[in-house]
Amino acid sequence: MLWDDLGRNLIAGTRLALFLPVRALDFRISIGQYVALVFASLAFWLAGGMLRAGFPGTVDFGALTAALAEIPLLLGTCLLAARVFREAQLAVAFAVLLVATDPVFEVVGVAVEAAARLGAFEPDADAVYWAFVAWGFAVLPRALYVLTGWRGRSSVVAFGLFAGLLAVLVAVFPRTELWIAAQDDRAEAARPRLTQEEVFHRQGVLLDSQQDTFYSELVSVKELLEERFDAAGRSIVLINNTATLKNYPIATASNLRATLAHLGNVINTEEDIVLLHIATHGGNDYRLALDLPPLELAQLTPSSLARMLADSGIKWKVIVISACFSGGFIEPLKDDNTLIITAADAFHSSFGCDYESDYTWFSQALYDEALRDTFSFVEAFEAAREAVGEREREEGYPPSNPQMFAGAAMKKKLAALEKRLAARATETPQKSRASSVRASESTIVLAKGR
Repeated sequence: MLWDDLGRNLIAGTRLALFLPVRALDFRISIGQYVALVFASLAFWLAGGMLRAGFPGTVDFGALTAALAEIPLLLGTCLLAARVFREAQLAVAFAVLLVATDPVFEVVGVAVEAAARLGAFEPDADAVYWAFVAWGFAVLPRALYVLTGWRGRSSVVAFGLFAGLLAVLVAVFPRTELWIAAQDDRAEAARPRLTQEEVFHRQGVLLDSQQDTFYSELVSVKELLEERFDAAGRSIVLINNTATLKNYPIATASNLRATLAHLGNVINTEEDIVLLHIATHGGNDYRLALDLPPLELAQLTPSSLARMLADSGIKWKVIVISACFSGGFIEPLKDDNTLIITAADAFHSSFGCDYESDYTWFSQALYDEALRDTFSFVEAFEAAREAVGEREREEGYPPSNPQMFAGAAMKKKLAALEKRLAARATETPQKSRASSVRASESTIVLAKGR
């Protein structure tokens, strides 16, 4: 009976989400079925992640914890909606109908990403995400109508409750991948290590003949921020490069967490802006590489970075991620007080991270070109996106589709900062020094080099 009823609910939920004919009697309503549907939804989420990231891999328990935190919010909203209709039994019914639609969203999401990877179309990551959000909002009134029909004011209030819940989930609990692909052990074993004698003795030659793009980019970005954004003396630099081991702390997840926690304790969190620039390699599983052989370092995931920032207490943040597939970090990191800029969307690579380059293409367009002419990160992003797109077309590369998210409060905060910096730039050098503008208490620049 349990499995039969679960199958019926999944079929009915699919028809509900796809706007096919369905009745309230097609659902099997019970507490047991709600629990079964929750586990089924998690199973579909896990399976979808496995299909996207491949094997081997591991479960991201941080993402699972965030997803489980949604359950009491949903049940509480269902109870309130049932009280609106003065029918207590509707609470479980609402919960069953809404959760029964979850697997459909996961299956369609996997299909869209598979089509994108096969080259069927070039998706805009933001457009795809908001299309799914709009779909979710559209399913809500249908679920209400299937259960209760139209009951005037009660239906309007109930829809408002569920729409508010969905808005909170989108803003506060963006879902990341539950399944994270593991690194290829064979490739890892074949990677040269600092402990190997041949590799060790080649270091001097390598350092004399090659440049590390991420390291040189880091230095240039740091100099620009100190020159134009009043960050001199307020920079913390983490680098994974054998040439800098005696001068800078290495870039590890633990060091980044400790750095953010320190900043949260020493800055004025209500006033100061922290800029976090990350330059490294990214994978389609949305993990940023933190490598320094022979150390075996934990990689940086969207959920782990979001947790670090939340725990730090830092309020105002500008986050720039120069890495392939970096658009996958936007949803877990975004809030009203944050500006996020990524060199690519969640489906594509970015370009320019070779030994002959001083910058990646996107960072060059953003920092070395656009931000030398404006104090606006929003304007600089638009200029950089256009410049990178033109360069990719000219050189025959697929589009990286750089992305940006700007919280409403952060837009106002940055507008005031831009005005002050622009005013300072027009002052005489003597007066400028006397009235130095504190653009931010701290600027973090995190780079990963080979």
